[in-house]
Amino acid sequence: MTAPSRVLASRAVTRFRPPRFGLGGASLGELPATAAGEALATATVEAAYTAGIRFFDSSPAYGDGLGERRMGAVLAGHPRAGFMVSSKVDAGLAGDRLRESVEGSLERLGVASVDLMFLQDPGGRAIGDAYGVLDELRERGVVGGIGVAGREWEELDRLVRDFRVDAVLLAGQYSLLDRAGAPLLDRCQARGVAAIVSGVLTPEVLLTDQSKQTTEPKTILARRISAVCERYGVSLPQAALAFPGRHSAVASVLIGAASPAEIRADAALVRQPVPERFWRDPELARLLDG
Repeated sequence: MTAPSRVLASRAVTRFRPPRFGLGGASLGELPATAAGEALATATVEAAYTAGIRFFDSSPAYGDGLGERRMGAVLAGHPRAGFMVSSKVDAGLAGDRLRESVEGSLERLGVASVDLMFLQDPGGRAIGDAYGVLDELRERGVVGGIGVAGREWEELDRLVRDFRVDAVLLAGQYSLLDRAGAPLLDRCQARGVAAIVSGVLTPEVLLTDQSKQTTEPKTILARRISAVCERYGVSLPQAALAFPGRHSAVASVLIGAASPAEIRADAALVRQPVPERFWRDPELARLLDG
């Protein structure tokens, strides 16, 4: 396949360059704590690795650490040098509590260090103390890079401006149907910060019943873009996965999955290049600018 592990290779990103697609681990923590749930989680992560994904993102918040344990159990069977792994820490923690959180993630993931640790949902808090602890851990090699993660692009934009972060994880707000976070990505580009986005395969993108009446703006937009897609032999999910990487700051797109079938379906979409003439379509341009 056109390997999801291939780096997007944007020259704008200078400090941290993850593979262009990664597995988001939220769904792994939501699977039931049963033998069947464990087997499904294992098969999902293994399917992602088999499909060529080499970037794995998790958090202690996913199933109260269960997501990290499940991810780590599979990654332990693969060479550590062959993949990148990231996790998160509550931005409200500092000092020993933050160190303990990082150590807990390392233990559950089964690694001596993570390639990237995000300060999760800063939400306007003063994160100087938390950043300082992560900076110390970065100097010691326990943390490869420091990132900030959240759902509000304005807050992340302030942190990119005020702190030396290596990466940003924006959940939503930059996708085929929502480009609100573009100013954050522009700042990331100017500062050499890797932008990672998630939440691109939204329910509107995956909607299969196109005949149902709706007044929901995103669903209407999705249907209009889908009509353009059809003229070029492109599916809407295929375009949604490809769109974020067209911004030169975007280094990676996280894909959420709770089954091997989902992974294989997404990998199949990644293998199919979207023709450049699709992106130049005047109607698509109007829809994206609207």
